[in-house]
Amino acid sequence: MNTVALAVTDGMLHFELSVAYEVFSTDMTDVVDPWYSAVVCGPAPVRFGRFLIEPDHGLDHLSTAHTVIVPGWADINEDPPTDLVDAVRAAHEAGARVASLCTGAFVLAAAGLLDGRRATTHWAHARALAARYPQVTVDPDVLYVDNGSVLSSAGKAAAMDLCLHLVRLDHGSSIANSIARRLVVPPHRDGGQAQFVTTPAPAPKNHPLAELLPWAIERLDQPLTVEDLARQARMSSRSLSRHFRSVTGTTPLQWLLTQRILHAQELLETTDSGIETIAAATGMGTGASLRRHFHRTVGVPPDAYRRTFRSKACSAGPV
Repeated sequence: MNTVALAVTDGMLHFELSVAYEVFSTDMTDVVDPWYSAVVCGPAPVRFGRFLIEPDHGLDHLSTAHTVIVPGWADINEDPPTDLVDAVRAAHEAGARVASLCTGAFVLAAAGLLDGRRATTHWAHARALAARYPQVTVDPDVLYVDNGSVLSSAGKAAAMDLCLHLVRLDHGSSIANSIARRLVVPPHRDGGQAQFVTTPAPAPKNHPLAELLPWAIERLDQPLTVEDLARQARMSSRSLSRHFRSVTGTTPLQWLLTQRILHAQELLETTDSGIETIAAATGMGTGASLRRHFHRTVGVPPDAYRRTFRSKACSAGPV
C-alpha cells in the first residue's frame, strides 16, 4: 500500500493539510483497492492556528513513506524548524516522493530539494522564494510543477490540483476523475492538467493563445506544424514561439507532443483501440512512433501503461 505521510509542525496552514488529508485518508477502496495509507508525522502536539493535532508518528517516520507532503508554511519570513527540514531531506534521500503545497515550497527549498529545479508557490510569495533561494527556478504562473521525485503547488486551491495529480500518477485519469467527482471539484483545471503538463493553459480570453490552444487540441490527429499554428493565430512563427514560452512554459512542438501523449493516455485507459489506431487518432503517425515518444515521455510502453491504468468500466467503442 502506498503510504502518504503529511509532515507537520507548529506554524503551518490548516487548509492545505486538510485538503491533502481529505484526498489521501478517505477510504476509497470501493473505487480502487488498495488505496493510500495516510499518516500525520510531527512533534506532538502540533498547533495549526486554532487547531491542535496529535500526530500519528514522529518526523523520523517520514523516511518510511512512499510520498511525503509538506503543507503550507505560515510565516515565510521565519526559517522552518531544522528538525522538519532534516526529516524531509532524509525522506527524499531514502527514496520518497516529496511534494509541497503552497508555501511548503520554502521547506523544500531549505532542505535543498529544489536546487537546480523549477518550482512554484503562492504567487504572492514567489519573489521571496526566488530571492531567498536563487538556485531555484521559481515559476509563479503555474498551478503545480512536477519534477518527478519533487513536486510543488501554488497557493490554496492549487493544493487540490497537485493532490489529484498525484492520484492520477499512481492510479490513472479515470480514478482521479472519480475522486474529483466525490469531492465535487474539477478533476483538472485550465486546459487539462495531467501527468506531464507542468504549465497548465490559462483561462480563456486572458492570453494571446486562448483561441489557438483549443483549436489545436481538436486537431491532434492532423500533422500540425509551427507554421500551421502561427497561421491560425495570425502571427509570425517567432511571435508564436515567444507567446508559447510565456503562456505554457514550453515550445509549440513540445506542447503539441504533450497534448498528443495526454490524448493517447486517455485512449489507452478508456478504449480497446489498437496502438496503430491510437497513433492515428493522436497524430503520432505510426504505432512505432507512438511507442517511442510514449515510452520516452511516460517511462513505460503504451501496452504496459494500459495494463496498469485501464479503466474497468471503460467504453470499448472505437476512437
